[in-house]
Amino acid sequence: MKNLSLMSKHFSILYFLLISFLPFYVSAQNSSIDSSIVRGEIKAPVFYANPNVFIDTPNSNLNKKRVKLVAAGNILGYGGTMIGLYSDWYKNYPQTNFHFFDDNNEWKQVDKVGHSYSAYIEAYGSMEMWRWAGMERRKSAWIGGLSALAYQSIIETMDGFSSEWGWSWGDMGANFFGIGLLIGQEQAWNEQRIKFKFSFHKKDYGAPDLTARANSLYGQSFSERMIKDYNGQTYWLSTNLKSFMPQSSLPPWLSVAFGYGADGMFGALSNIAKDKAGNITFNRSDLPRYRQYYIAPDIDLTKIKTRSKFLKLAFGALNAFKFPLPSLEYNSKGKFAFHLIHF
Repeated sequence: MKNLSLMSKHFSILYFLLISFLPFYVSAQNSSIDSSIVRGEIKAPVFYANPNVFIDTPNSNLNKKRVKLVAAGNILGYGGTMIGLYSDWYKNYPQTNFHFFDDNNEWKQVDKVGHSYSAYIEAYGSMEMWRWAGMERRKSAWIGGLSALAYQSIIETMDGFSSEWGWSWGDMGANFFGIGLLIGQEQAWNEQRIKFKFSFHKKDYGAPDLTARANSLYGQSFSERMIKDYNGQTYWLSTNLKSFMPQSSLPPWLSVAFGYGADGMFGALSNIAKDKAGNITFNRSDLPRYRQYYIAPDIDLTKIKTRSKFLKLAFGALNAFKFPLPSLEYNSKGKFAFHLIHF
């Protein structure tokens, strides 16, 4: 995956955390239900501890002020992100005619899973904002998904005009998966029973040559490593058990998560690096590059009941990340490993 896509994911996460949980913030400020909300046939969100618990409201009760606020938030959020991406990245690299780029075999496809995650999170955030404005649930899911698709398509288009990269159909396919996961669940169940989540741990590479290579590729700070270092990233599909077994005595917050990651990667395709003249500057082809598959318990924070305004907001935002708990790993080297706390 291209470093630019790493940057885009960074902006996506920031944008998501800043505005996608606006409904949690606003509802947390209100001590009572908006008097304009009455029972009807079409559902719109009035969030408390659980974003899937809402009061029914007629479609005619769309809150015009909130609609304008959400529209402005999307325009300013997406517009500001695009300007930031261009100013901080694209303008520093040569441009060329629009072209395609095949990066499907890079980074053990961890980058592609990251694209799916970003698209899902963007779609989820946009959907929740439109629900807060009073829009019917399934319709807000479509608008949220299309918003995420537009955002990711703009990034891929800018990639297509960059001589360093190009339009990646693999990236777009991954985007469609993340968006489809959100829309499909809303159409089938009227809720998100399976949620995309992310976790990260900063790796200590130990050997001086590996540390120097990692610093060159991924940066040295924690924030840079979180965005760029695929060796430390894990992407999860967290499944809420109670939503599939509503008659069970299971706690509503209990989930089981299935994760994917990879390790041993010091280059997109191999652990060999060359300079512009073709001279080898790094060669650790002896290190295995392998995939990692995980299973772990998880906590759906939005299912925890609380009257605290701060906790409602915090739980909603933090639920985009996997809760640190033990995990069992199986990797493509054929080995199992147990992690007491998986970040």
